[in-house]
Amino acid sequence: MRIVIADDAVLLREGLVRLLTESGHQVVAAVGDGDALVEAVVEHRPDVSIVDVRMPPSHTDEGLRAAVEARRLVPRTPILVLSQYVEVSYADDLLATTGGAGGGIGYLLKDRVAAIDEFLDALRRVAAGGTVLDPEVVGQLFARRRRDDPLRELTPREREVLALMAEGRSNIAIARALVVSDGAVEKHVRNIFTKLTLPPDTEQHRRVLAVLTYLRN
Repeated sequence: MRIVIADDAVLLREGLVRLLTESGHQVVAAVGDGDALVEAVVEHRPDVSIVDVRMPPSHTDEGLRAAVEARRLVPRTPILVLSQYVEVSYADDLLATTGGAGGGIGYLLKDRVAAIDEFLDALRRVAAGGTVLDPEVVGQLFARRRRDDPLRELTPREREVLALMAEGRSNIAIARALVVSDGAVEKHVRNIFTKLTLPPDTEQHRRVLAVLTYLRN
């Protein structure tokens, strides 16, 4: 594979170059900042890029933002992100870049590089268009989504009503589908609006907001 590496830690960067070269791969560029990553991806069109989340100048999310920009300029370019810690918001942002365009995406903790065979296998899967997530990242993503899920307060019946709302059904049609009274459906709908903390606006506007919340979760 033809690979681009972006990491400002010289020792790790050079270690990756050596590891990948000895494994039969070609490192076409090894850079230390986000701008250089974007330029390298545009120039070389690598099979996969390995990117550190935190790079100069602020050492926050420059690597991730550069990866997103690289995928914008070179759609579907595979990216494997390495991070020292589990940073759930960054993982979410990275996964959001898949959209409908596809292209391999990976997010691993740097500790996984020590397990060489597993790391190389993850790299191959990302290059082939797959998605690879560190088990710790997966666990924290699920935990955060459980905490942040605005639908968690809804009863099973309210979820059914919201699902039918998402299909564009009126309260009367929902009542027929669930074999309940119109009044019961109206009560469920009011409860949904309250639990989703939707502003007291027009009925139709709140229905749209409720459906959008349902589709995002």
